Amino acid sequence: MINFKKLFSSKPAPSEGWSTKSSFTTISTIDYSVIITVLALLILGFVMVYSASISLGDSPKYQTSESYFAVRHGIYILIGLVAGFLVFKMPLYRWYVLSYPLGLLGILLLIAVFIPGLGHEVNGSIRWIGMGPVNLQVSEVVKFVSVLVISHFVVTRQAYMHSYTRGLVPVMLYIGAVAMLLSLQPDLGATVVISAIVLGVVFLGGLSWRIIVPFGVVILAVIVLSIALSPWRTARVFAYLNPWDIENQLGKAYQLTHSLIAFGRGELFGVGLGASVEKMHYLPEAHTDFILAVIGEELGLVGFTFVLFLFYWFVRRAFEIGRQAVRLESVYSGLVAQGVGLWIGVQALINIGVAIGVFPTKGLTLPLVSYGGSSIVITLCAVALLLRVDYENRLLMRGKRRR
Repeated sequence: MINFKKLFSSKPAPSEGWSTKSSFTTISTIDYSVIITVLALLILGFVMVYSASISLGDSPKYQTSESYFAVRHGIYILIGLVAGFLVFKMPLYRWYVLSYPLGLLGILLLIAVFIPGLGHEVNGSIRWIGMGPVNLQVSEVVKFVSVLVISHFVVTRQAYMHSYTRGLVPVMLYIGAVAMLLSLQPDLGATVVISAIVLGVVFLGGLSWRIIVPFGVVILAVIVLSIALSPWRTARVFAYLNPWDIENQLGKAYQLTHSLIAFGRGELFGVGLGASVEKMHYLPEAHTDFILAVIGEELGLVGFTFVLFLFYWFVRRAFEIGRQAVRLESVYSGLVAQGVGLWIGVQALINIGVAIGVFPTKGLTLPLVSYGGSSIVITLCAVALLLRVDYENRLLMRGKRRR
């Protein structure tokens, strides 16, 4: 049984090199730019979730109050901040020890969604585990643990980064198991994000080009094959290629066309906060997957560019923090930080690309902005991991040992 008191303790084993003094951070040891960026995304997300969902109260599908989704979103943010604080309290070496057990837990959770009475189906997909009034989206947890698992793997397999059998096969087994279980839900978007995390981290960790290129080709081939063998996915891709065809406008490209209309209405400065027309039951999932379209309509190109800048800055800082950790000989911490940057960056890129018609429609939230309890809570935990890496970096740069 896991001793949680020990996990959150600041006292490590003597051989691990961390300070045995028990203390916590002060505001001067935290990266202000990351915190400001995350807070800006959370505040913008809260405001836009309220704006995008205000008309859903009179929808036959929901029949709730105007503030229902905004209140729940605010509660999720508070839960995520508390969970993030607990994650931040745990030193990175504790996460290192727990990496593989958490990876196994993630696989078990992916299996658990198919257990009758436990798995929860929404819109034909079984991606959630019912927990009373709350549904846990398992793929979000798997993204988090994948960062830890692959970072641990790279650190312990440095000598085998040029070996197919010892460097590639274990990674393929992990990705294969996750991809197979996600395809049964089905959840292609999460599969793409997790594959990007794994490929990115092993590449940053030194996996040979002659191994990673064929590996990437195999993953791409599997994704293309999964689309080709699924009639509704194939229809969605063809609709994406010609969204303005009258049949597609009323069918598979309905969301995309209304998203593009929203961006077109927004022009440079937008129609004004709360004045969106597309959110009035025209654009489905306006408060979740397509919240960026509402931002574009109400805040215009200026608001859209501001969101892009916030994600750019977050990803940049994540990679800088990761590189600093590697320079300080904390390879695991560095890979974790860069893994978080890859996760947030790739998911944001896909969501933004879908909203503006660059990619086929795929159900992925905009991190820290879209409505979604599991996404908000787990993403804030990932942000806390990044801040913990930065905190330990700063201690080392001041000549102190990690606490």
